[in-house]
Amino acid sequence: MKDKEYQRTINAWCMYDWANSAFATTIMAAVLPTFYSSVAAAGLERHIATAYWGYTSSIALLIAAVLAPTLGALADLLGAKKRFLAVFAILGIFFTSLLVLVSKGDWLLASVLYVLGEIGFSGSIVFYDSLLPHVARPEDIDYVSSKGYAMGYLGGGILLAVNIAMILFWDKLGLGSAEMASRWSFLSVGIWWAIFTIPVLRYVPEPPTKPVSVDKTGALKATFARLGSTVRDIRRYRELATFIVAFWLYNDGIGTIIKMATIYGTEIGIGQTDLIGALLLTQFVGIPFSLLFGKLPKRIGTKRSIFVALAVYTLISVLGFFMSKAWHFWVLAAMVGLVQGGSQALSRSLFGVMVPKAKTAEFYGFYDISSKFAGVIGPAVFALVGQLTGTSRLSILSLIVFFVAGALILTRVNEAEGIRVAQAEDALA
Repeated sequence: MKDKEYQRTINAWCMYDWANSAFATTIMAAVLPTFYSSVAAAGLERHIATAYWGYTSSIALLIAAVLAPTLGALADLLGAKKRFLAVFAILGIFFTSLLVLVSKGDWLLASVLYVLGEIGFSGSIVFYDSLLPHVARPEDIDYVSSKGYAMGYLGGGILLAVNIAMILFWDKLGLGSAEMASRWSFLSVGIWWAIFTIPVLRYVPEPPTKPVSVDKTGALKATFARLGSTVRDIRRYRELATFIVAFWLYNDGIGTIIKMATIYGTEIGIGQTDLIGALLLTQFVGIPFSLLFGKLPKRIGTKRSIFVALAVYTLISVLGFFMSKAWHFWVLAAMVGLVQGGSQALSRSLFGVMVPKAKTAEFYGFYDISSKFAGVIGPAVFALVGQLTGTSRLSILSLIVFFVAGALILTRVNEAEGIRVAQAEDALA
């Protein structure tokens, strides 16, 4: 691939991070959680609203986790990674846009629409991530993955800034009320996501695959047979399996912080403007530091770079327990921005170099299921502890266990051996 064409493909791939990060910022992390607590769940006690949001997040992730590996294997078999990406993106865009209909007391409607939107978001990322080893050269994969996260921070941050302006200046913009401004922000996410999905569908080629001449029933049977084979042969990918367990643990903590931070802040009395503004700070701090983490592995290695991020997350959990004022939340949000993009980008690229290219969607389906099942446990535990104790402070402190346990298992991953096994598998394909 010529350098100009290569760069266009890389940039088009990264633009999907720009597109879907609007969901991650406005819907998942910033506006919807506070809107859910104060509007959709109006009339419920604050800690009960927090618990319901936690359960909603867990249900969404559980469904996405169950679907991910099967659909990943089917996409590999049919050579349809981009088509599956498009289908799930459209699903997420549609149901996210319908959040504009949620009003006071509609917590159940909000939960259902969020679950369906999250399925679309998470499902599309399986196939987006699976394209990474195909679009990036091996020597570029850490940086390309990190560039995607940096683009996501920039795109998600720009739209979040627009959404904050809509909510703060609703009267000058003629939006009716702050509540209506929040609802219109949900629709803006759907529009943004739709527009910026176009480049990846247009300019990133479908990875080559061996043609399979089977009907739909035959393809489904072949898919389950392939999944069964991968599960049986997982011992051949020992380093990959060990990494998945480590990622499952530490990403539990990361995902829970992303989903529960603002609603936790709302529970302890921090205002919506500070909560959303601090998360906007996270986005823009994340841009340069995601790129910095993309270069760090050349100096200290990919695993050590992830360890640095997990140490910072452990400190964030400790400080979060003592958080009581708005400026505390701003400081913690900035700290998250230092490591969030880098930790996830390097995890994605480390996994990518140990995956056989012929099975990228299938293996990224397993990668995704690990993160989704982690996401199921984290918010559910967070919600349960808060519901039982009447406060979520102990919930935030419990996340330390996931960061420490994940780091310990990550020390046992032999990256070089994982790469060797993947290359040997590709040589036989």
